[in-house]
Amino acid sequence: MANKQKKVLMLGGLRYLIPVIQAAHELGYYVITCDYLPHNIAHKYADEYHNISITDKNAVLKLARELKVDGVMSFAVDPGVLTAAYVCEELGLPGSPHASIQILQNKDLFRSFLEKNGFNTPKSHGYHCLNEALSDIKSFQWPVIVKPVDSAGSKGVTRVDKIINLEEAITCALKNSLSHRFIIEEFIEQQGCSSDSDAFSINGELKFISFSDQHFDNKAANPYTPSAYSWPSSMPCNKQEELASEIQRLLQLLHMNTSIYNIETRIGTDNKAYIMEVSPRGGGNRLSEMLRYATNTDLIKNAVRAAVGETISKIEPCIYNGYWSEVILHADQTGIFKEISIKQNIKENHIIEIDLWVQPGDLIHSFNGANDAIGTLVVKFNNEQQQYDMMSYINSWVKIITE
Repeated sequence: MANKQKKVLMLGGLRYLIPVIQAAHELGYYVITCDYLPHNIAHKYADEYHNISITDKNAVLKLARELKVDGVMSFAVDPGVLTAAYVCEELGLPGSPHASIQILQNKDLFRSFLEKNGFNTPKSHGYHCLNEALSDIKSFQWPVIVKPVDSAGSKGVTRVDKIINLEEAITCALKNSLSHRFIIEEFIEQQGCSSDSDAFSINGELKFISFSDQHFDNKAANPYTPSAYSWPSSMPCNKQEELASEIQRLLQLLHMNTSIYNIETRIGTDNKAYIMEVSPRGGGNRLSEMLRYATNTDLIKNAVRAAVGETISKIEPCIYNGYWSEVILHADQTGIFKEISIKQNIKENHIIEIDLWVQPGDLIHSFNGANDAIGTLVVKFNNEQQQYDMMSYINSWVKIITE
């Protein structure tokens, strides 16, 4: 009797899921997608689609049970991560403890866990409303960052330098929080570039970890939304080793199993290494795809294998095969997209891939969050200095033209 084709339920339908669906098909799996937006692009690539909100955990549980799926994953789709963990735990499917994922997915709980267990972490506190925050805001050192406790992609995140701007920042954070709760934390002034990249553990042991240089567009509507990434990271090697060790300690404390992670870190001007976020999902902005270019390691296929309980073959440690960057294409202001302009010598010698998500005539928005991106560039450089020079002045060689 032939082996039954494994079924994997993927939550969400954004374009970041397309390579995950393709990887699942290459592995011979049957792919089911679900969310409440039937026109999301990834559904076209799935074998089956169901119109169910990914935040309705009991509805997703019912669907997974009825379809007898072998695994559930929420790759690069933050709102579905907790639902996937809940469903997997209820059905005995592969995954990490739901209680641990609750901690990782909630910025308030995560900061408290880090502090309790002796990790470097900024002073922070979670609140439901402005009056709650005002009662102890004097205990914070300024500036502070105000964030929703449960959102990703820099949505609802604001740096606040003066108390007069606090109410506006809190309103923005609450608007972007499913649980209507926000966190205030002291701003960690960074040394060099912060990092946002993907990692992978097998049975809780960190097998692959990468660090990047995050770049930001100071002219963007939200200057805290990453506008580009570069690998390898310029972070000192001893700090990368310290962070890898601390992340491993975190995974052990939380009893994590086999999983992909999106991890944000930074070195403060106090020379301390900070774990800012660890989410048990692939990162948005095509980070795992970029790592496939830069290291030849396929975290996407391994994440799919893990979701259905397949044995993961050995994953080699992170070694880069050159100098790679990703540019997140975005508009300076809301307008009608006309074209993308890239200097010819750059296009011919360094651009490996142009992934444009809009057509001439489409309305595009100013860059307030990752959801305002209109595409990506994959870029390869000849050496570290060239990468540094060109990534420091992205706007001099690539422009989004609007009318």
